[in-house]
Amino acid sequence: MIEFQIASLEELQTFANRLAAILPTNVTIGLVGTLGAGKTSLTQAIARAIGIDSADVTSPTFTLLQSHQGTRAADSQPIKLHHLDAYRVTDDDEFIELGVEELFDEDNAWTVVEWADRVRTCLPDETLWLKLTLTSDSETRKIAAWTDDAGLTAMIGSMNR
Repeated sequence: MIEFQIASLEELQTFANRLAAILPTNVTIGLVGTLGAGKTSLTQAIARAIGIDSADVTSPTFTLLQSHQGTRAADSQPIKLHHLDAYRVTDDDEFIELGVEELFDEDNAWTVVEWADRVRTCLPDETLWLKLTLTSDSETRKIAAWTDDAGLTAMIGSMNR
């Protein structure tokens, strides 16, 4: 597990920019954290990192899925950002019925799932997990990152240098 300390929205954006620069063209990101931990804020920062207006990126708690088109800064290639929220999903079957398995396999697409721990068994084995935790000062966030993908682990580790 690799940990990052994020003390401000500016640092969150820097984290997202660095993350967007190293992510492969197809990845699922599972966001975990309590209400208000910053899951949607991180998704908005990732969106900004690929040129999507963050005002268009809201928590899809009721719509369950929003998709946006962006551009990777690293290679100027188009990248789609799928943003899902599993908070209101009652079980794995309901989540699968959304057609999420197709999203996980889509080329040139990142799929970000808020409340991903609620549908853990439905996500790909190589999911990049990001757990956001508010510290005692309620301003600083800790982001713990882990994945079963060794190559992605090495890339994430390089962000901490």
